Amino acid sequence: MRVAEEYEASGLTQREFAGRRGLRLSTLQSWVYRRRRQGTGVAEPPVRLLPVQVSSAPAASAPGSVEVVLVGGVRVRVSPDADVDYVARLVAALGRTAC
Repeated sequence: MRVAEEYEASGLTQREFAGRRGLRLSTLQSWVYRRRRQGTGVAEPPVRLLPVQVSSAPAASAPGSVEVVLVGGVRVRVSPDADVDYVARLVAALGRTAC
């Protein structure tokens, strides 16, 4: 479980972290899943879903990236394989600071 904790603190995507450590991605994913399932004893706030608007004209961004635009106009671009929990926490934190 120590490796899963190191991944959580790294700020890297699962793919990047696994590659740097010489691990199979599926192995890291199973360790992270088990760690999250066991809980850390620290309750994280629930994920709050926010309304989104899909535009018909894609913004100029890196090929294959996903862009999240917050209500205040802040744009966050992430790779499609980015950790969803990390992106959700990032968007939530940015949403709190924008208010």
